[in-house]
Amino acid sequence: MPKTPSRHRSRSEVQTPLTPSLLAAMNNMAMRSGASPQKKTSRSKGPLTPFDTTNPFIAPSQLPSSSKSRPGSPVKRASAGGVPTSESFQRQAIGGVIRKGGVESRLDVVTNDYVPPPRADLKRSKSTPAVVRGDFMLDSALTESEQNRAAADHRDRFIMQKDNTDISAVAASLEQISLNSATTSPGHTARLAAATGMPLNRRILGYHEPPPAASSSTSDTLLSQQREFAKPLYAQRPGAVGTSTGAITNKSRKIPTQPERVLDAPGMVDDFYLNLLSWSVQNAIAVALEAVTYIWKADTGSVVQLGDAPEGTYISSVDFSNDGAFLGVGMGSGEVELWDVETGQKLRTMGGHTTQVATLSWHEHILSSGCADGSIWHHDVRVPRHKVMELLGHTGEVCGLKWRSDGELLASGGNDNVVNIWDGRVGDVGEGARGSAKWTKRNHTAAVKAIGWCPWQPSLLASGGGTNDATVHIWNSTTGARLHTVRTPSQVTSIQWAPHRKEILTTHGYPTNSIMLHAYPSMERVAEIRDAHDARVLFSCVGPAGDVVCTGAGDENLKFWRIWDLQSEQLTKKKTKKKDLTSVEDLGGGRINPTKEGILSIR
Repeated sequence: MPKTPSRHRSRSEVQTPLTPSLLAAMNNMAMRSGASPQKKTSRSKGPLTPFDTTNPFIAPSQLPSSSKSRPGSPVKRASAGGVPTSESFQRQAIGGVIRKGGVESRLDVVTNDYVPPPRADLKRSKSTPAVVRGDFMLDSALTESEQNRAAADHRDRFIMQKDNTDISAVAASLEQISLNSATTSPGHTARLAAATGMPLNRRILGYHEPPPAASSSTSDTLLSQQREFAKPLYAQRPGAVGTSTGAITNKSRKIPTQPERVLDAPGMVDDFYLNLLSWSVQNAIAVALEAVTYIWKADTGSVVQLGDAPEGTYISSVDFSNDGAFLGVGMGSGEVELWDVETGQKLRTMGGHTTQVATLSWHEHILSSGCADGSIWHHDVRVPRHKVMELLGHTGEVCGLKWRSDGELLASGGNDNVVNIWDGRVGDVGEGARGSAKWTKRNHTAAVKAIGWCPWQPSLLASGGGTNDATVHIWNSTTGARLHTVRTPSQVTSIQWAPHRKEILTTHGYPTNSIMLHAYPSMERVAEIRDAHDARVLFSCVGPAGDVVCTGAGDENLKFWRIWDLQSEQLTKKKTKKKDLTSVEDLGGGRINPTKEGILSIR
């Protein structure tokens, strides 16, 4: 213990009263030593003597061994040692508190800790394994009785995983485990219950009967294996003939599985990015066969050759104007031609693009063209300087382009897997004007050629991706949100909305070569015609009446499918016409076709 500072000692010497008992004790000590005590001043640095009373907090055990009058003992020694003990002094010593001004009690401190006696190790043969209880192993230091008790308890304290575990046995064993609530704090328990939100009197885990085992019969196993192996065979072989067995229809929805008409179209280019088919409101179909454009009129069944492409190039896209009076023709060299359908005369050639024009779309007097360099041009066919705006938003070839019916929005899809929605209000613009996309969607993972606006809800836009995507997305053009998504078995080549029903028709390429029909907004598959063509179905268009769909494919055929039925009034009118004209048959747009042959030739 450190020395008491001199200022404290001098203060205690002055303020501490000398009681008679203290004076008597000091006289006795002086008489026994035979010399008077040497008072140590605050500046003295010599060793302490056995009779130094200036620091009452120095224990005798701290003094040098040479100054001790007798050897120390770990046991509490008697208080006699020359110091007289009175009854009050003994009470103070027993209580451990020494009154200020009194003599310190010389209490011995036990410095040796208790060391338990060594335990004899339990000998065990090396071949005897240790007993495992739960995830704890009984150590060899345990006694034999403890090991026997531990080995008899086969319950798992923490690990609940065993082979052939009986749920009822586990539940019974857990019932034996209980918490000692007497040793827990009620306040702490209440705080835990409030923090976890669990009532105190409710069981957290409940054990019920095990679920029934799965059927292990051989027939069920073989059936599941057969279903797994048959998944890759969902689509029939590409060269299969489209029959009624290749169609899937809903019980409440029946569609014909055979086309009403087939037109031979030799020379049709099998190119996914091109758009070579268009159906006008005047019930005329334009189809491009290599370098020649043909017009097939459904009313009369006549075929008219409209014009040829310049030497060294080919026709890459066709599209009728809104009134059906004019036809826009895109060339592989980048030019866009304008033709008068009635007279068969070419009105003008609008140049500017340097590469293939794969898609065209009309709105009134504006003809928009999508180029392979990613640009979209607006051509005003009324003025000599036809280019009035350029839209730059694609890094790949623009292969899908469609105006909305009101002309306020234009949708485009490209080989860069991007769908753009543009503001279609051109206004007073010049040749160098450029527009920016209102919405840009990058959810597709392949080229987007299939683009279609909904006729009965103009804010809806459908888009379909190529082989690596094969997905149809439905967009809200007002908010830019994606509303629905449906995965298809193959690339989506075109999308058509039903004018009179809430349904969507899609055409597909390899391997299914199918025509699929989905309900909206559930997006459930209503019907599917597999192997509609012998090659991938690349193009499609809907007749002006909204009941017949024309499809074109790389097998050089045009097929007409009656997908949707007209309303009851139109059906009544058709029956009346059939009675009057028994030699004619209806084809597309609710109009008549004076041909009865199943296969016609355009050329």
